[in-house]
Amino acid sequence: METPTPYLQGHPRFTATSGHRLWARWLDRLAEHLIRAVAFVVASVVLLIFLFVAREALPIVLGGLTTVTSTELIRPEELDSVAPERLRTYLGLGRGEMASMSRETLRLLLEVHAEALAEESVGEDAKVNALEPRLLFLPFRWSDYDHPVFVWQPGVWSPKYNVVPLLLGSLKVTGIAMAVAVPLALAAALHVSQLASRRFRDWAKPAIELLAGIPSVVLGSLAMLAFAPVFQAVTGTPFMLNSLVAGVALGIAVVPLVFSLAEDAISGIPPELGRAALALGATRWQAAWHVVLPAALPGIAAAVVLGFGRALGETMIVLIASGNAPMMGWSPLLPARTLTATIAAELGETEFGGHHFRMLFLLGTLLFVVTLSINLIASAVFRRLRRRTEGSR
Repeated sequence: METPTPYLQGHPRFTATSGHRLWARWLDRLAEHLIRAVAFVVASVVLLIFLFVAREALPIVLGGLTTVTSTELIRPEELDSVAPERLRTYLGLGRGEMASMSRETLRLLLEVHAEALAEESVGEDAKVNALEPRLLFLPFRWSDYDHPVFVWQPGVWSPKYNVVPLLLGSLKVTGIAMAVAVPLALAAALHVSQLASRRFRDWAKPAIELLAGIPSVVLGSLAMLAFAPVFQAVTGTPFMLNSLVAGVALGIAVVPLVFSLAEDAISGIPPELGRAALALGATRWQAAWHVVLPAALPGIAAAVVLGFGRALGETMIVLIASGNAPMMGWSPLLPARTLTATIAAELGETEFGGHHFRMLFLLGTLLFVVTLSINLIASAVFRRLRRRTEGSR
Protein backbone atom coordinates (compact mmCIF):
# COMPACT_ATOMS: atom_id res chain seq x y z
CA MET A 1 0.00 0.00 0.00
CA GLU A 2 1.39 3.43 -0.99
CA THR A 3 2.07 5.97 1.70
CA PRO A 4 -0.20 9.03 1.64
CA THR A 5 1.07 12.18 0.04
CA PRO A 6 1.65 15.26 2.21
CA TYR A 7 -1.48 16.75 0.72
CA LEU A 8 -3.59 13.76 1.82
CA GLN A 9 -2.00 13.69 5.25
CA GLY A 10 -3.21 17.19 5.92
CA HIS A 11 -6.68 16.51 4.59
CA PRO A 12 -9.36 16.82 7.35
CA ARG A 13 -11.03 13.55 6.34
CA PHE A 14 -7.74 11.63 6.53
CA THR A 15 -6.89 13.14 9.93
CA ALA A 16 -10.32 12.26 11.36
CA THR A 17 -10.05 8.68 10.12
CA SER A 18 -6.60 8.25 11.67
CA GLY A 19 -7.80 9.69 14.97
CA HIS A 20 -10.78 7.36 14.95
CA ARG A 21 -8.55 4.36 14.40
CA LEU A 22 -6.25 5.50 17.19
CA TRP A 23 -9.18 5.84 19.62
CA ALA A 24 -10.53 2.44 18.55
CA ARG A 25 -7.12 0.87 19.23
CA TRP A 26 -6.94 2.44 22.70
CA LEU A 27 -10.50 1.34 23.48
CA ASP A 28 -9.67 -2.22 22.43
CA ARG A 29 -6.65 -2.26 24.70
CA LEU A 30 -8.66 -0.79 27.57
CA ALA A 31 -11.38 -3.41 27.12
CA GLU A 32 -8.75 -6.14 27.04
CA HIS A 33 -7.18 -4.93 30.29
CA LEU A 34 -10.60 -4.60 31.94
CA ILE A 35 -11.53 -8.17 30.99
CA ARG A 36 -8.23 -9.44 32.38
CA ALA A 37 -8.71 -7.48 35.58
CA VAL A 38 -12.25 -8.78 36.09
CA ALA A 39 -11.12 -12.36 35.44
CA PHE A 40 -8.23 -11.94 37.90
CA VAL A 41 -10.54 -10.49 40.58
CA VAL A 42 -13.09 -13.29 40.17
CA ALA A 43 -10.40 -15.99 40.34
CA SER A 44 -8.82 -14.30 43.36
CA VAL A 45 -12.16 -14.08 45.19
CA VAL A 46 -12.86 -17.78 44.61
CA LEU A 47 -9.35 -18.68 45.80
CA LEU A 48 -9.67 -16.48 48.89
CA ILE A 49 -13.02 -18.04 49.77
CA PHE A 50 -11.51 -21.50 49.52
CA LEU A 51 -8.49 -20.46 51.63
CA PHE A 52 -10.77 -18.95 54.27
CA VAL A 53 -12.89 -22.10 54.48
CA ALA A 54 -9.82 -24.34 54.52
CA ARG A 55 -8.15 -22.22 57.22
CA GLU A 56 -11.10 -22.65 59.56
CA ALA A 57 -11.01 -26.42 59.00
CA LEU A 58 -7.21 -26.71 59.29
CA PRO A 59 -7.11 -27.36 63.09
CA ILE A 60 -9.19 -30.52 62.57
CA VAL A 61 -6.96 -31.71 59.71
CA LEU A 62 -3.83 -31.12 61.77
CA GLY A 63 -5.30 -32.82 64.84
CA GLY A 64 -5.27 -29.69 66.97
CA LEU A 65 -8.82 -30.11 68.28
CA THR A 66 -10.47 -32.76 70.42
CA THR A 67 -14.01 -33.48 71.56
CA VAL A 68 -12.92 -35.33 74.70
CA THR A 69 -15.04 -33.89 77.49
CA SER A 70 -13.71 -33.49 80.98
CA THR A 71 -15.93 -35.12 83.61
CA GLU A 72 -14.24 -33.13 86.36
CA LEU A 73 -16.75 -31.38 88.60
CA ILE A 74 -16.06 -28.04 90.29
CA ARG A 75 -18.74 -27.36 92.85
CA PRO A 76 -20.10 -23.83 93.39
CA GLU A 77 -18.73 -23.74 96.94
CA GLU A 78 -15.21 -24.31 95.56
CA LEU A 79 -15.31 -21.04 93.59
CA ASP A 80 -12.84 -19.19 95.84
CA SER A 81 -10.35 -22.07 96.03
CA VAL A 82 -10.00 -22.72 92.28
CA ALA A 83 -7.35 -20.99 90.19
CA PRO A 84 -8.87 -18.43 87.75
CA GLU A 85 -7.25 -20.00 84.69
CA ARG A 86 -8.54 -23.46 85.61
CA LEU A 87 -12.02 -22.02 86.23
CA ARG A 88 -11.99 -20.19 82.91
CA THR A 89 -11.03 -23.37 81.03
CA TYR A 90 -13.64 -25.40 82.90
CA LEU A 91 -16.43 -22.98 81.98
CA GLY A 92 -15.12 -22.40 78.45
CA LEU A 93 -14.93 -18.62 78.81
CA GLY A 94 -12.62 -16.06 77.26
CA ARG A 95 -10.35 -13.99 79.47
CA GLY A 96 -12.19 -10.76 78.84
CA GLU A 97 -15.56 -12.46 79.18
CA MET A 98 -14.62 -13.96 82.55
CA ALA A 99 -13.17 -10.67 83.81
CA SER A 100 -16.48 -8.92 83.13
CA MET A 101 -18.49 -11.45 85.18
CA SER A 102 -19.35 -10.99 88.82
CA ARG A 103 -18.83 -13.60 91.51
CA GLU A 104 -22.56 -14.37 91.59
CA THR A 105 -22.62 -14.96 87.82
CA LEU A 106 -19.66 -17.37 88.01
CA ARG A 107 -21.32 -19.23 90.85
CA LEU A 108 -24.53 -19.53 88.81
CA LEU A 109 -22.55 -20.87 85.84
CA LEU A 110 -20.96 -23.50 88.07
CA GLU A 111 -24.38 -24.59 89.26
CA VAL A 112 -25.70 -24.86 85.69
CA HIS A 113 -22.57 -26.75 84.64
CA ALA A 114 -22.94 -29.20 87.52
CA GLU A 115 -26.60 -29.82 86.68
CA ALA A 116 -25.72 -30.42 83.02
CA LEU A 117 -23.02 -32.91 83.96
CA ALA A 118 -25.49 -34.73 86.20
CA GLU A 119 -28.20 -34.87 83.52
CA GLU A 120 -26.06 -35.67 80.46
CA SER A 121 -25.07 -39.22 79.72
CA VAL A 122 -21.34 -38.64 79.44
CA GLY A 123 -20.11 -42.22 79.82
CA GLU A 124 -17.36 -43.67 77.68
CA ASP A 125 -18.25 -41.67 74.56
CA ALA A 126 -16.98 -38.48 76.19
CA LYS A 127 -13.50 -40.00 76.27
CA VAL A 128 -13.46 -40.53 72.48
CA ASN A 129 -12.12 -37.86 70.14
CA ALA A 130 -14.79 -37.76 67.42
CA LEU A 131 -12.52 -35.63 65.20
CA GLU A 132 -10.08 -38.45 64.47
CA PRO A 133 -9.94 -39.23 60.72
CA ARG A 134 -11.03 -42.83 61.22
CA LEU A 135 -14.17 -41.67 63.06
CA LEU A 136 -14.98 -39.13 60.34
CA PHE A 137 -15.14 -41.70 57.54
CA LEU A 138 -15.32 -45.19 59.11
CA PRO A 139 -18.03 -46.81 61.26
CA PHE A 140 -17.55 -46.85 65.02
CA ARG A 141 -19.34 -48.63 67.85
CA TRP A 142 -20.63 -45.98 70.24
CA SER A 143 -22.04 -46.83 73.64
CA ASP A 144 -25.62 -46.21 72.43
CA TYR A 145 -25.31 -48.79 69.63
CA ASP A 146 -24.67 -52.53 69.62
CA HIS A 147 -22.68 -52.46 66.34
CA PRO A 148 -20.40 -50.04 64.43
CA VAL A 149 -22.42 -47.32 62.72
CA PHE A 150 -22.08 -44.21 60.56
CA VAL A 151 -23.75 -41.41 62.47
CA TRP A 152 -23.80 -37.61 62.37
CA GLN A 153 -25.02 -36.37 65.75
CA PRO A 154 -23.49 -33.12 66.99
CA GLY A 155 -23.78 -32.74 70.72
CA VAL A 156 -22.24 -31.02 73.71
CA TRP A 157 -20.66 -33.89 75.60
CA SER A 158 -20.25 -36.74 73.11
CA PRO A 159 -20.63 -35.45 69.53
CA LYS A 160 -20.47 -37.79 66.56
CA TYR A 161 -19.17 -36.26 63.33
CA ASN A 162 -19.16 -39.04 60.74
CA VAL A 163 -19.58 -37.40 57.34
CA VAL A 164 -20.55 -40.53 55.36
CA PRO A 165 -24.33 -40.07 55.92
CA LEU A 166 -24.05 -36.50 54.64
CA LEU A 167 -22.03 -37.55 51.58
CA LEU A 168 -24.50 -40.34 50.86
CA GLY A 169 -27.44 -37.97 51.21
CA SER A 170 -25.84 -35.41 48.88
CA LEU A 171 -25.02 -37.98 46.19
CA LYS A 172 -28.41 -39.71 46.49
CA VAL A 173 -30.49 -36.55 46.15
CA THR A 174 -28.23 -35.23 43.36
CA GLY A 175 -28.42 -38.56 41.51
CA ILE A 176 -32.22 -38.52 41.62
CA ALA A 177 -32.23 -34.91 40.43
CA MET A 178 -29.98 -35.70 37.47
CA ALA A 179 -32.06 -38.79 36.59
CA VAL A 180 -35.06 -36.45 36.35
CA ALA A 181 -33.39 -33.43 34.75
CA VAL A 182 -31.09 -34.92 32.10
CA PRO A 183 -33.68 -36.92 30.06
CA LEU A 184 -36.21 -34.07 30.18
CA ALA A 185 -33.67 -31.37 29.33
CA LEU A 186 -31.99 -33.31 26.51
CA ALA A 187 -35.29 -34.38 24.96
CA ALA A 188 -36.56 -30.81 25.06
CA ALA A 189 -33.28 -29.45 23.66
CA LEU A 190 -33.24 -31.95 20.80
CA HIS A 191 -36.86 -31.30 19.92
CA VAL A 192 -36.60 -27.51 20.09
CA SER A 193 -33.39 -27.27 18.08
CA GLN A 194 -34.00 -29.94 15.44
CA LEU A 195 -37.63 -30.98 15.16
CA ALA A 196 -39.81 -28.07 16.22
CA SER A 197 -40.97 -25.29 13.94
CA ARG A 198 -39.30 -21.90 14.14
CA ARG A 199 -42.45 -20.34 15.58
CA PHE A 200 -42.60 -22.91 18.38
CA ARG A 201 -38.86 -22.55 19.03
CA ASP A 202 -39.10 -18.77 19.39
CA TRP A 203 -41.35 -18.97 22.43
CA ALA A 204 -40.49 -22.44 23.86
CA LYS A 205 -36.81 -21.77 24.54
CA PRO A 206 -37.32 -18.48 26.45
CA ALA A 207 -40.21 -20.02 28.37
CA ILE A 208 -38.11 -22.96 29.58
CA GLU A 209 -35.13 -20.73 30.41
CA LEU A 210 -37.41 -18.46 32.47
CA LEU A 211 -37.96 -21.39 34.84
CA ALA A 212 -34.42 -20.80 36.11
CA GLY A 213 -35.66 -17.59 37.70
CA ILE A 214 -38.01 -19.40 40.11
CA PRO A 215 -36.51 -19.09 43.63
CA SER A 216 -35.37 -22.39 45.07
CA VAL A 217 -37.31 -21.73 48.28
CA VAL A 218 -40.51 -21.66 46.20
CA LEU A 219 -39.68 -25.00 44.59
CA GLY A 220 -38.85 -26.47 47.99
CA SER A 221 -42.14 -25.29 49.45
CA LEU A 222 -44.02 -26.60 46.41
CA ALA A 223 -42.35 -29.99 46.85
CA MET A 224 -43.23 -30.11 50.54
CA LEU A 225 -46.86 -29.05 50.09
CA ALA A 226 -47.76 -30.61 46.72
CA PHE A 227 -45.33 -33.37 45.75
CA ALA A 228 -44.76 -34.96 49.16
CA PRO A 229 -48.41 -35.95 49.93
CA VAL A 230 -48.86 -37.42 46.44
CA PHE A 231 -45.63 -39.43 46.60
CA GLN A 232 -46.48 -40.69 50.08
CA ALA A 233 -49.91 -41.84 48.94
CA VAL A 234 -48.45 -43.61 45.90
CA THR A 235 -45.43 -45.26 47.55
CA GLY A 236 -46.89 -45.83 51.02
CA THR A 237 -43.69 -44.68 52.72
CA PRO A 238 -43.98 -43.50 56.34
CA PHE A 239 -41.73 -40.54 55.55
CA MET A 240 -43.58 -37.75 53.78
CA LEU A 241 -40.35 -35.81 53.15
CA ASN A 242 -37.62 -37.95 51.67
CA SER A 243 -34.86 -38.12 49.06
CA LEU A 244 -37.31 -38.74 46.21
CA VAL A 245 -39.34 -35.61 46.90
CA ALA A 246 -36.24 -33.45 47.18
CA GLY A 247 -34.63 -35.06 44.12
CA VAL A 248 -37.65 -34.43 41.87
CA ALA A 249 -37.90 -30.79 42.97
CA LEU A 250 -34.17 -30.37 42.52
CA GLY A 251 -34.36 -31.94 39.06
CA ILE A 252 -36.99 -29.38 38.03
CA ALA A 253 -34.63 -26.62 39.19
CA VAL A 254 -31.76 -28.05 37.12
CA VAL A 255 -33.73 -28.60 33.90
CA PRO A 256 -33.47 -24.99 32.58
CA LEU A 257 -29.67 -24.90 32.97
CA VAL A 258 -29.06 -28.24 31.25
CA PHE A 259 -31.62 -27.46 28.56
CA SER A 260 -30.13 -24.06 27.69
CA LEU A 261 -26.55 -25.31 27.40
CA ALA A 262 -27.51 -28.51 25.57
CA GLU A 263 -29.72 -26.63 23.11
CA ASP A 264 -26.88 -24.21 22.35
CA ALA A 265 -24.51 -27.15 21.80
CA ILE A 266 -26.93 -28.92 19.45
CA SER A 267 -27.77 -25.72 17.56
CA GLY A 268 -24.05 -25.07 17.10
CA ILE A 269 -23.61 -28.19 14.97
CA PRO A 270 -23.28 -27.26 11.26
CA PRO A 271 -26.65 -27.81 9.57
CA GLU A 272 -24.87 -29.49 6.66
CA LEU A 273 -24.51 -32.67 8.74
CA GLY A 274 -28.26 -33.00 9.20
CA ARG A 275 -28.94 -32.12 5.57
CA ALA A 276 -26.49 -34.78 4.40
CA ALA A 277 -28.30 -37.39 6.48
CA LEU A 278 -31.64 -36.27 5.07
CA ALA A 279 -30.23 -36.47 1.56
CA LEU A 280 -29.23 -40.08 2.19
CA GLY A 281 -32.82 -40.97 3.08
CA ALA A 282 -32.90 -40.53 6.87
CA THR A 283 -35.89 -39.02 8.59
CA ARG A 284 -35.56 -35.82 10.64
CA TRP A 285 -35.64 -37.85 13.85
CA GLN A 286 -32.98 -40.28 12.60
CA ALA A 287 -30.75 -37.41 11.48
CA ALA A 288 -31.16 -35.65 14.84
CA TRP A 289 -30.60 -38.80 16.94
CA HIS A 290 -27.84 -40.55 14.98
CA VAL A 291 -25.95 -37.62 13.47
CA VAL A 292 -26.52 -34.30 15.25
CA LEU A 293 -26.71 -35.59 18.82
CA PRO A 294 -23.42 -37.55 18.74
CA ALA A 295 -21.67 -34.55 17.19
CA ALA A 296 -22.89 -32.36 20.07
CA LEU A 297 -21.81 -34.78 22.83
CA PRO A 298 -18.94 -32.59 24.14
CA GLY A 299 -21.27 -29.65 24.71
CA ILE A 300 -23.96 -31.91 26.16
CA ALA A 301 -21.42 -33.43 28.56
CA ALA A 302 -20.47 -29.93 29.73
CA ALA A 303 -24.16 -29.12 30.29
CA VAL A 304 -24.66 -32.27 32.38
CA VAL A 305 -21.58 -31.53 34.50
CA LEU A 306 -22.69 -27.96 35.19
CA GLY A 307 -26.16 -29.25 36.06
CA PHE A 308 -24.61 -31.76 38.47
CA GLY A 309 -22.64 -29.00 40.16
CA ARG A 310 -25.78 -26.88 40.42
CA ALA A 311 -27.68 -29.75 42.03
CA LEU A 312 -24.85 -30.65 44.41
CA GLY A 313 -24.57 -27.08 45.67
CA GLU A 314 -28.30 -26.47 46.16
CA THR A 315 -29.35 -25.70 49.74
CA MET A 316 -32.94 -24.52 50.20
CA ILE A 317 -34.74 -27.26 48.27
CA VAL A 318 -33.00 -30.10 50.11
CA LEU A 319 -33.28 -28.27 53.43
CA ILE A 320 -37.06 -28.01 53.04
CA ALA A 321 -38.04 -31.19 51.19
CA SER A 322 -35.53 -33.95 52.03
CA GLY A 323 -36.61 -34.64 55.61
CA ASN A 324 -33.24 -33.29 56.78
CA ALA A 325 -32.29 -36.47 58.66
CA PRO A 326 -28.81 -38.04 58.20
CA MET A 327 -30.00 -41.61 57.63
CA MET A 328 -27.94 -44.31 55.98
CA GLY A 329 -29.44 -46.31 53.12
CA TRP A 330 -29.72 -46.04 49.34
CA SER A 331 -33.53 -46.14 49.28
CA PRO A 332 -34.98 -42.95 47.75
CA LEU A 333 -37.90 -43.20 50.17
CA LEU A 334 -35.68 -42.52 53.19
CA PRO A 335 -35.03 -38.99 54.46
CA ALA A 336 -31.60 -37.58 53.73
CA ARG A 337 -29.38 -34.72 54.79
CA THR A 338 -26.90 -33.10 52.44
CA LEU A 339 -23.64 -31.28 53.08
CA THR A 340 -25.10 -27.92 52.13
CA ALA A 341 -28.24 -28.37 54.23
CA THR A 342 -26.14 -29.33 57.26
CA ILE A 343 -24.02 -26.20 56.97
CA ALA A 344 -27.09 -23.98 56.53
CA ALA A 345 -29.02 -25.56 59.40
CA GLU A 346 -26.26 -25.79 62.01
CA LEU A 347 -23.79 -22.97 61.40
CA GLY A 348 -25.89 -20.34 63.16
CA GLU A 349 -26.23 -22.46 66.30
CA THR A 350 -22.57 -23.34 66.88
CA GLU A 351 -20.01 -21.79 69.17
CA PHE A 352 -17.59 -19.61 67.20
CA GLY A 353 -14.24 -21.37 66.97
CA GLY A 354 -15.52 -24.58 68.57
CA HIS A 355 -15.10 -28.07 67.16
CA HIS A 356 -18.65 -28.10 65.73
CA PHE A 357 -18.03 -24.73 64.05
CA ARG A 358 -14.79 -25.94 62.46
CA MET A 359 -16.35 -29.26 61.50
CA LEU A 360 -18.92 -27.42 59.39
CA PHE A 361 -16.10 -25.61 57.62
CA LEU A 362 -14.49 -28.98 57.00
CA LEU A 363 -17.74 -30.02 55.30
CA GLY A 364 -17.45 -26.91 53.11
CA THR A 365 -13.88 -27.86 52.20
CA LEU A 366 -15.02 -31.40 51.43
CA LEU A 367 -17.75 -30.00 49.17
CA PHE A 368 -15.09 -27.98 47.33
CA VAL A 369 -12.94 -31.09 46.88
CA VAL A 370 -15.83 -33.25 45.65
CA THR A 371 -16.94 -30.60 43.16
CA LEU A 372 -13.39 -30.08 41.90
CA SER A 373 -12.87 -33.83 41.49
CA ILE A 374 -16.08 -34.18 39.49
CA ASN A 375 -15.10 -31.25 37.28
CA LEU A 376 -11.65 -32.73 36.63
CA ILE A 377 -13.13 -36.11 35.71
CA ALA A 378 -15.70 -34.42 33.49
CA SER A 379 -12.98 -32.35 31.84
CA ALA A 380 -11.07 -35.52 30.94
CA VAL A 381 -14.23 -37.11 29.54
CA PHE A 382 -15.02 -33.89 27.66
CA ARG A 383 -11.58 -33.85 25.99
CA ARG A 384 -11.91 -37.50 25.02
CA LEU A 385 -15.34 -36.94 23.48
CA ARG A 386 -14.05 -33.92 21.61
CA ARG A 387 -11.12 -35.83 20.20
CA ARG A 388 -13.45 -38.59 19.08
CA THR A 389 -15.91 -36.24 17.39
CA GLU A 390 -13.42 -33.75 15.91
CA GLY A 391 -10.46 -36.04 15.40
CA SER A 392 -6.98 -35.73 16.85
CA ARG A 393 -4.89 -32.76 15.80
